[in-house]
Amino acid sequence: MLDFPRPLDALHSFKFKTAVVVGSALTLSSVSFWVTAQWQFRYALLVALLVAFLVTLVLAHGMTSPLREMTGAVRRMSRGDYTVRVRATSKDEIGTLATAFNQMADDLADEDKYRREVIGNVAHELRTPVAALHAVLENLVDGVSAPDQDTLELTLSQTDRLGRLINELLDLSRVEGGVAQLDIASMNVLRFATDAIAECRLRSRRDIRFTTEIPPDLTVVADEARLHQVLANLLDNAARHSPPDGVVRVVGRQDLDVIVLEVADQGPGIAPAERRRIFDRFTRGGSRDGGTGLGLAIAQWVINLHSGEIAVVDDPGGCRIRIRLPVRSVA
Repeated sequence: MLDFPRPLDALHSFKFKTAVVVGSALTLSSVSFWVTAQWQFRYALLVALLVAFLVTLVLAHGMTSPLREMTGAVRRMSRGDYTVRVRATSKDEIGTLATAFNQMADDLADEDKYRREVIGNVAHELRTPVAALHAVLENLVDGVSAPDQDTLELTLSQTDRLGRLINELLDLSRVEGGVAQLDIASMNVLRFATDAIAECRLRSRRDIRFTTEIPPDLTVVADEARLHQVLANLLDNAARHSPPDGVVRVVGRQDLDVIVLEVADQGPGIAPAERRRIFDRFTRGGSRDGGTGLGLAIAQWVINLHSGEIAVVDDPGGCRIRIRLPVRSVA
């Protein structure tokens, strides 16, 4: 497509541009008629009309060029091509529309990329436990193995993994859908952490020890169910990454107007370059230990709902994740 000049781009109003087009056409046709006045009337009129038509065509082409570009871009987007962009140099309403169109195209491209990544990652995550379950059940049906305690525990662990992935995908759908309802109440942090640790002990290796360093009177105002989801995920991650006979520590304290809650393990830790990425969806910090890569993304979402912060902090003894929640009163 030829890139014709757009001399009216600097004007800030489409209505004013229309007036300029009409005025320019009339002015130039009048000038041309005056110049050719000594000709026969019909030839002078014909030249004036031709000049008016050409001026209107050139100026109107530049005015409507973004609309034609957007039409072509929409057709390409309907075929899955989100790379096309519209030239947005005009200063009027159509230029504003073109700028918004380009922003929409960027957002659609990001959403399409994210959708493809989600489908690929979910398929990968589901394939492993499903394949393991299929192999175990096939061996049981064929009589290769007996339904002993070890086989049943392996089957149970794979179904647990599937259930965890499904629950996290449901939570992720709530994140993407903007569902953000909190049931705020005051709760005792020590009791809350003790309950979460008791549940984690049932899921983790028996050689892992859990300790708490939390004042007995420390309280926080938060959604207990969602905060439990965060702490349970952090405890599970810490237990999986801990060495044999490792210790997972849960520390709580009040720092001025902030409640600080930390979960620390004695594992290999997280490299500084990976510390921001681990809160992205399906990122596992280089680990391939069975995690889904969704838990920390959901944890960050929950903490953000509470107007708090979650981050990995320096700890030479392993990995330490710190949660900071503002001190607030129950409404």
